Amino acid sequence: MKTIRQTRREARQLFRLCLVNGRLDDGRTRLVLDRVMEARRRGYQALLSHFRRLVKLEIARYTALVESAVPLPEELRAGVKAGLERTYGPGVTTSFEHNPALIGGMRVKVGSDVYDGSVRAGLAALEKRF
Repeated sequence: MKTIRQTRREARQLFRLCLVNGRLDDGRTRLVLDRVMEARRRGYQALLSHFRRLVKLEIARYTALVESAVPLPEELRAGVKAGLERTYGPGVTTSFEHNPALIGGMRVKVGSDVYDGSVRAGLAALEKRF
């Protein structure tokens, strides 16, 4: 019987097979999934669960969500996107959302990194100090 540690190790090995030049390749990912599904060996569901988690984290690493209190003009969007690509490398998928609850400023989330320059965050920090 496989241990969780062995299953995770195998999932990491499969994940590494899906990387091309340090980036996740869709074709290889589908190929790996097809092969695992065809084999249907013992414990394949746990293996796929760990593999899915790794793929999800990798996709989130290159996905940026930019929230702003007001809709951003196109030139500011281009500047933000260029800054994110400088920081996180080319190929970052950027989406912009309008969130009036921020009151002012913007909030950027890329993977597990969050940069919050909103008025709401500033007010929350000020409230915490008092």
